[in-house]
Amino acid sequence: MLAVFKRELQSYFYSAIGYVFMGIFMIIAGVFFTFGNVMSASSSVGTLFSNITFIFILIVPILTMKLMSDEKKSKTDQLLITSPLSLWAIVLGKFLAACAVFFLTLCCTGIYIIILSAYGNVSAMEVFVNYLGFFLMGCCLISVGLLMSTLTENQVAAAISSFGIILLLYLLDSIVSSMASVTMLAWLCTALEWISLFARFTDFSSGILSLEGVIYMISFAGVFLLLTVHAIEKRRWSEG
Repeated sequence: MLAVFKRELQSYFYSAIGYVFMGIFMIIAGVFFTFGNVMSASSSVGTLFSNITFIFILIVPILTMKLMSDEKKSKTDQLLITSPLSLWAIVLGKFLAACAVFFLTLCCTGIYIIILSAYGNVSAMEVFVNYLGFFLMGCCLISVGLLMSTLTENQVAAAISSFGIILLLYLLDSIVSSMASVTMLAWLCTALEWISLFARFTDFSSGILSLEGVIYMISFAGVFLLLTVHAIEKRRWSEG
């Protein structure tokens, strides 16, 4: 797993993908930090992160589109799945590499915390909870992107499918709100509210450490990683 992790992490910075990902993230976060915190004189870290949750729709497809689709296109996936490594080691290595790039990008936003601390009162607990929730949510969506990348050898198709699913997850709360007035769909609204990933971040952005939210996000990522392993396993057996 460590070998896959190192190889994948290096590939992000040997190509433009890692820099594009970090650049887009920092530009968007910087704009919302300027207008949401600096211009409005707000020292709330939750304001920044709750304002930029939509950013995942744009950046996760960039980060994950090549993870497996590039391997399939170049046929190097055959070398991976026939190696002594388990499928879980391969999937986790790629997943953790993408998460590491995301983590490094989040670390760069530390400059915003330093600025807020210099001009206002910033709660260390609020900072920790917001970063934890935002990172876990990012990991969940990376697992979605990894699965989409596993299902196709076309990077563009992987990016578009990831974009579509993450957009659907982002709009889920709005969809539930529009259905709430229909009594016959009450059960469906309840189910959709329970699976809503972005709604789980509300507690974190408020500075509340939600154990239920942490467990849910870890489980969410685990399910999609399991589906990824099964997708690779199915392809391996179908190709003999």
